Amino acid sequence: MEPVEFKGSDPIAWCPGCGNFGILNAVKRALAHLGREPRDYLLVSGIGQAAKLPHYVKCNCFNGLHGRALPVAQGAKLANRDLTVLVTTGDGDCYGEGGNHFIHAVRRNVDITVIVHDNQIYGLTKGQASPTTDSGFETKVQTAGVTLEPLNPVLLAVALGCGFVARSFSKDIEGLSELIVEGVRHPGFSLIDVLQPCVSFNRKNTYEWYGERVYRVDEDSEYDPYERTAALSAAGQWGDRIPTGIIYRNDSKPYEQQTGLSHREPLIERSIRNIDMEPAFTELS
Repeated sequence: MEPVEFKGSDPIAWCPGCGNFGILNAVKRALAHLGREPRDYLLVSGIGQAAKLPHYVKCNCFNGLHGRALPVAQGAKLANRDLTVLVTTGDGDCYGEGGNHFIHAVRRNVDITVIVHDNQIYGLTKGQASPTTDSGFETKVQTAGVTLEPLNPVLLAVALGCGFVARSFSKDIEGLSELIVEGVRHPGFSLIDVLQPCVSFNRKNTYEWYGERVYRVDEDSEYDPYERTAALSAAGQWGDRIPTGIIYRNDSKPYEQQTGLSHREPLIERSIRNIDMEPAFTELS
């Protein structure tokens, strides 16, 4: 299949030059490369500029509440294991409002792929600090500069033992597309944090700023993403050098195998007539 076959019909409502365009192109390239029909994919999102992406892709789409994309995506995958389920979300949506869902989704390890548009700012609501905003960054809300240390989601995911942890840069469309393919093929929860410039509200972390700092961890032939200690060290880097590529991976069993669900008939194929509706408890006399 070709990426053009996944082009949606809705007009795109992003600012010219937005890093979201690179992510959109990478997603369509990855879906085409994976070779499944549009009906076989589900894109789930919450609220925000990143959450608009499913409207611009020809496939199944679910828009939910702010920060609540992960529970929907996990439920859909468990109900219909034949679906390829991806989440497109922002740093505020996923790590802020949805932070608790994110932590436990990593622990649960359902087979979904989460692509986070990380522009280090809230874009839809006009520029307040997000959990990943650099300390000292001034916004219209944090006028004296952000006082909190930024959340490092890649480091957090590695520390939690996430099965597939990657980072990319939205300008590297080919590299990001390859990471999405690898993430989808990984049998379990996959995180791809994408550094994405916001041309309207983040004038610090620009294309040029990232371009001077990002590098691929696989440039070091000795780097092994299965080595957790090395992955923790790489994930902790930020500032002058920012690693991209597959930071960490492991072969932990996905939720479906841990619970035995992979050996049972999926919910979507079950007749409601065959579901036991009797209460699972005994009423006290």
